[in-house]
Amino acid sequence: MALRYKSLQGTRDILPGQSEKWRYVTRVALETAAACGFGEIRIPTIERTELFNRSVGETTDVVQKEMYSFVKGDEHISLRPEGTAGTVRAVIENNLLEGPHPVKLCYILSCFRHDRPQAGRYREFHQFGIECLGSASPTADAEVIGVAWGLLNRLGVKNLCLEINSIGCPDCRPCYNEALKAYYEGHRERLCKTCNERLEKNPLRLLDCKEEACRALAETAPRITEYLCNDCGEHFKGLKTRLSAMGLAFSVNPFIVRGLDYYTKTVFEFISADIGAQATVCGGGRYDGLVGELGGPSTPALGFGLGLDRLILVMEAIGCPFPELPSCDLYIGSMGEEANVKALTLATGLRREGLFVLCDTESRSVKAQMRYADKMGAAYSCILGTQELFDGKARIKRMSDGGQTELKLDCEAFRAYLCGEKENPA
Repeated sequence: MALRYKSLQGTRDILPGQSEKWRYVTRVALETAAACGFGEIRIPTIERTELFNRSVGETTDVVQKEMYSFVKGDEHISLRPEGTAGTVRAVIENNLLEGPHPVKLCYILSCFRHDRPQAGRYREFHQFGIECLGSASPTADAEVIGVAWGLLNRLGVKNLCLEINSIGCPDCRPCYNEALKAYYEGHRERLCKTCNERLEKNPLRLLDCKEEACRALAETAPRITEYLCNDCGEHFKGLKTRLSAMGLAFSVNPFIVRGLDYYTKTVFEFISADIGAQATVCGGGRYDGLVGELGGPSTPALGFGLGLDRLILVMEAIGCPFPELPSCDLYIGSMGEEANVKALTLATGLRREGLFVLCDTESRSVKAQMRYADKMGAAYSCILGTQELFDGKARIKRMSDGGQTELKLDCEAFRAYLCGEKENPA
């Protein structure tokens, strides 16, 4: 039979056996964030397109080339391409800034970008992110970076490079933009079409271009660190001091500008070389003007997004440990209608006690049921029939060696035996 439907390019199914890894990573991520005071927020998948145009930036690749947008009635709507804009919108709309500062939030969500699929990059991808709103101190920058480092370290991801940069603020960036314009004006013929269009509106974006010729020109472009105002310079110095005090090794990369327009001052990335070409596992920075831009009070803020697809790929590549998959404690087979009802009743009671129990749902032969129990890796099995129901007893068999024990046919007797065996395995 021919396959009628396939998943869209750049999307994928996360199947049992793999989904347990995702559940583990997301649990550790939320626990790590909670230990630093970050509470979970859940935001809509769709927002007004204008929200992303104003926050992410109309000249970015994300807005110009990658967003999934549509019109419904008189509303222009987009699937979220990242998590920060929607989170800031939620903070403003729900008046969270009226409470204690800083407001510290974390999230796990799906994002959507029509990008070229490659290793660890999908058109529907998943992010863990945190946002910290209300603190202008470099201590907040160091703490946010520390949360990412703490999570990666806890998951066993060691072979990463932390790269940081400062891209200035509205006071000092105009001077840098003029220096970039002057530099690139002499090389217009080597710029790609997109960069030629951006040169006047947003020259900083040229440093983020992936075209080979544009990347080569960026190597000799002016450095932002030479144009920082005193405030930005002191802030960057303070961040480096704190990262060193925390024992976090880093390098300054003047080419990190991030792909979104809302960033100011600190930007950073955690880079991995364990999935082929160098890949950013986590990236973020400050966005001190975004809250005001979206209609809230002027509020310093920062955060990061960590790609879960890419993170799990890195973890698998370097052999990070994942928890063992849950294994079946008991398979209860049955012969006949009455025995099948009893098997289901017994299984339901044991499941309520936290045990992993399976029973027959397909009216298979006893031989087929036992093959299924073996395939599912059941530690124990038993078969219920007319005699077992009459006696009120059944023999439970240890699948590893065939050892058998007779038990009263009730939930408490089975629970006590199985839990005792778990605590004192043979």
